[in-house]
Amino acid sequence: MPAAVIVDHLYKDFTLRHNRAFGIKTRFLSIFHPGKRERREQFHALRDISFTVEQGEALGLLGPNGSGKSTLLQIMAGILPPTSGKVVTNGRVAPLIQLGVGFNPELTGLENIYLNASLYGFQNKEVKKRLDDIIAFSELAHFIDTPLKHYSSGMQMRLGFSVAVHLDPDILLADEILAVGDQAFQDKCHEKIAQLRGHGMTLILVTHSPDQVQKFCDQFIRLEHGSISEIGKL
Repeated sequence: MPAAVIVDHLYKDFTLRHNRAFGIKTRFLSIFHPGKRERREQFHALRDISFTVEQGEALGLLGPNGSGKSTLLQIMAGILPPTSGKVVTNGRVAPLIQLGVGFNPELTGLENIYLNASLYGFQNKEVKKRLDDIIAFSELAHFIDTPLKHYSSGMQMRLGFSVAVHLDPDILLADEILAVGDQAFQDKCHEKIAQLRGHGMTLILVTHSPDQVQKFCDQFIRLEHGSISEIGKL
């Protein structure tokens, strides 16, 4: 059985632009003032990251802000391309990463369910079979015909979570998403994750909470300054 996720010698660099000139006047002044000239800097967000997650395992990604956790998850989700190296995933990937990814704010909650599900490769007839469960779990039935732009960030997260976990994901990528809603809704999310894990779903969880890693994960990786500083089993 092939591994669920293989990350092989992954690097990600960003170009940071300082004193960026947006107008002709600024560019002209920079000729006479070297301190105002645009300066570019290479930022190494990820450096030589390699690991494997087997099918059915759960990996927690830990580390301080700016350590590269979210960048790594976005590359695994296909949102960002790597500078070098590669990521191989086997199975349907459900990314719960950035608020609003896969949603259109002008469409209603209901329309966004169909839109989001289509990104996972589901046809409308398949979504209809799951529609009642998605809406019920999100607890947004009263707002389901309201445009998403009128939803709070918490409501959008609840809808995104509900869609993702009801579309039979093989691999769930979650970036601090388990903190959605009030405590009762969080508990329901935790129960759903545990249920999916019991059916063999692979989980990769970015979190600042060691407690969540202990609760959901078999192993963890700690990142610091874009590099792996520690790998451990739980």
